[in-house]
Amino acid sequence: MKDTPASSTACVHGGERPDPSTGALEPPLHLASAFAFDDAAQAAGAFSGENAHLIYGRWGNPTVSNLEAKVTALEAPGEESGFDACATASGMAAIAATLLTLCNAGEHIVAPRSMYGESARLLRERLPKLGIQTTFVDQTDPASYERAITESTRVLYVETPANPTLTVTDLAAVAAIARARGLTIVADNTFATPYCQRPLAHGVDLVIHSMTKAIGGHGDAIGGVVVGDTARIRAIKETAIKTFGGVLAPFNALLIARGIRTFALRAKQANQTALALAHALAEDGRVVRVHYPGLPSHPGHAIARKQMSSFGALVAFEVESLEMGRRVLEAVRVVTHAVSLGDVRSLITHPASTTHFSMPAEARRSAGIGDGLLRISCGIEESVDVVADVTRALHAAVR
Repeated sequence: MKDTPASSTACVHGGERPDPSTGALEPPLHLASAFAFDDAAQAAGAFSGENAHLIYGRWGNPTVSNLEAKVTALEAPGEESGFDACATASGMAAIAATLLTLCNAGEHIVAPRSMYGESARLLRERLPKLGIQTTFVDQTDPASYERAITESTRVLYVETPANPTLTVTDLAAVAAIARARGLTIVADNTFATPYCQRPLAHGVDLVIHSMTKAIGGHGDAIGGVVVGDTARIRAIKETAIKTFGGVLAPFNALLIARGIRTFALRAKQANQTALALAHALAEDGRVVRVHYPGLPSHPGHAIARKQMSSFGALVAFEVESLEMGRRVLEAVRVVTHAVSLGDVRSLITHPASTTHFSMPAEARRSAGIGDGLLRISCGIEESVDVVADVTRALHAAVR
């Protein structure tokens, strides 16, 4: 496995410097909705792009810009120029704005069968109304992306590990197909996080995160982000921020940037717990199947070892029935029953009836999302306490 990309040093110092006007170590919170000009020439130059003077809160905010620089430093460490980020009001705002920037009516996207439910709904129900079609493929087979490409294809979309099945996609292989065909490859890296995986290093063009999750990490701020080359990010900002107004609130940006400072420490503990939990579940006779890329039994384990520095904080497992799954949910005490992930708390959910409820039943089955599938996002509690809680809940569910 590769060295951990997101170090604690990068999390603390990346994209930041003391405030130049006061020397304050903490960047200030800017709540202004508008910024004054010195004269008419400066105002005209700001609108024409001749100078970088701030104009209006929707077009740019120093607190948000600080966060964008910090996330860029995590996803593209060591890159002195050429990469930028666009922070948005939510992860879905980042996904929607990215795809609407890259695709026009009559064009086409290739995407995985197993992916976050609302992302799938955007592709399956919303974008077709705008004339943008999607073909869903088996993301474990890069050749399936190749076969689905048409003359109108513009984007290859990847989510790895996938939500909620933890299916792994070979980033380098799909990126090679995109380069050969002149297409843009977009990767949702929310599950992996920059701690475990940096898609840009494997040839991906644009990386998306729901910063609500592990990057922010405290369950108190919603936000999204897209990271990539400056030209594409500039175009996405025009769409996401100026046109659609998917602006990240400065206070949320401050909270997320503060959360990043402890991101590597939180991710380390959560990843350790997930690996311990996956091994414990794999040995539990009450569990039908465990989905975790860190297990040698996982079909994508070899690819995960190639492209991930750690295997993530999410574990999915299957029990024999929906009813047993519900009993497990109701029996946990340390783990919290909630639909988010990447929190300091360990969270458990039943995807088929919550996060992926909007997917047609046939589509869920095709994606491997069964009625007995449960997903756990490991937090920063002691590993032994999380494992003991889930084990006890399984015993209570059977009894």
